[in-house]
Amino acid sequence: MTSPAKSATQNAHRTPPAVRGLRRAAIVVVIVSLLLAGVLGIVALLSGDFGETQGRILLTTLVVAAFGLTALCHLAIASHRFRLVGYIGIAASVAALIPALVLIWSWFDLSESTSDWFRALGVLTILAVTLAQANLLLRSASSTRRIVHIGLTITLVAATIVAIMLWLPIMTEGDIPGSNTDYWRFFGVIAIIDVIGTIAVPIIGLVVRGRPDDGSRLALDVPGDLLARIDAAAAASGMDRERAAVAALRRGLDDQPTAGEASIPGPTA
Repeated sequence: MTSPAKSATQNAHRTPPAVRGLRRAAIVVVIVSLLLAGVLGIVALLSGDFGETQGRILLTTLVVAAFGLTALCHLAIASHRFRLVGYIGIAASVAALIPALVLIWSWFDLSESTSDWFRALGVLTILAVTLAQANLLLRSASSTRRIVHIGLTITLVAATIVAIMLWLPIMTEGDIPGSNTDYWRFFGVIAIIDVIGTIAVPIIGLVVRGRPDDGSRLALDVPGDLLARIDAAAAASGMDRERAAVAALRRGLDDQPTAGEASIPGPTA
């Protein structure tokens, strides 16, 4: 309906200011953390002085950058109808950061509860990463193509199974159902499906995006005020822009008088 450049700009304008602010903050945190980690590494290599405190600072910056990246993945759908999953993912990333920082700094004695902190870190990290993957994939949910929805469903189910199968050994201290070999063999099969789906679903969505089911496509230059109304309707209904535009067009045509009710005026003399 409009050019990709215009579409990107208009999508940015309809993103809530709070979401844009969170995205900028997450990007700044990731960049600053990576720069700080790089500077610390360079200083340590050149000076030869790399003590315990420097190591903890380096690990802290890397951990913050890692969870900042997952937060960016969660924010990818913060303006979509699945935004709740994104917010849950942000909460999971923040929750996973807490045991990571505790284990890195450990200002107090963790001798009796270290395993609990590691267990919490493992469970929450798996949750945060799985939700980050899901949130990136859910951007394809607005596609009208059945093949995309089938692939998305299979991939999300596989990702959930992978997360559960990773949680079980952590929470049960290695006590998994069945034989160890069969368990991890099945895990490998599901993980392969998960990886293939994660790569294939967005690509399929891009390939079939410009191929309508009925073999026809209408390109229009939409005025800015009308496009803003379409975006508002899309946000209110949870649909993407094109589906909202088609729905509005269909409603408008349904409201028009039929051929039997009115005739098209002929040319005037």
